[in-house]
Amino acid sequence: MTILSVQNLNVHHGLLQAVRDVSFDLAKGDVLALVGANGAGKTTLLRSLAGAHLAASGRITLNGDDMTAVPSHQRIARGIALVPEGRRVFSQMTVEENLLLGKSSGRTGEWTVNRVFDAFPNLLPRRHAKTGHLSGGEQQATAIGRALMSNPDILLLDEVSLGLSPLVIDRVYAQLQTLLTSGTTMVLVEQDLGRAMAVASRVICMLEGRVVLDKPAKGVTRDQVTKAYFGLHREGTGRAAS
Repeated sequence: MTILSVQNLNVHHGLLQAVRDVSFDLAKGDVLALVGANGAGKTTLLRSLAGAHLAASGRITLNGDDMTAVPSHQRIARGIALVPEGRRVFSQMTVEENLLLGKSSGRTGEWTVNRVFDAFPNLLPRRHAKTGHLSGGEQQATAIGRALMSNPDILLLDEVSLGLSPLVIDRVYAQLQTLLTSGTTMVLVEQDLGRAMAVASRVICMLEGRVVLDKPAKGVTRDQVTKAYFGLHREGTGRAAS
């Protein structure tokens, strides 16, 4: 069952076209790894899906409903949650207060404060600590937990490992396994190609705003993704512009 459909999406930054004619569908439970070099358009695409950057043209549908012109706060209420690059927690609020902000969308579901602490047990002893005093990994877990508290149909994760040490990244990805085994539908932007391919059911590689490769993770090699990453071939879905 298709949960998210993106059709011929174009997004601009002023005169710069950052996303070019991108199309793909996601089924419920898919984990899509969105990879590509800096400037490939990955973050802009995620922000466009979340409504933080409106599309110039094209169409985004969620559960069959057209979301293309829906503002970001309404997309949260409709089931799209974004964990932005850089985490962006409220540093003067506690972990629990940050998590409770996620409930402001009004959506009901299985994600509660206690379930977030079950998924990210390192946060439990820090429950009443201000997030400005947390480590980078704890802040990342708080940001993910806050998004989950909105009980989204689809979770968008932008650069989960950015600015974190390898040990902390290991811990964050270990905690993400709870989500991966629960059937949560995710789009993951990740610079670490190995980690992205290890957790994904599907891989899309972008280059200069276009999709140049779109394959099931089990049916693609690291070499194929690397070649697409650096523009050494244009193998893809056939929907990306040449």
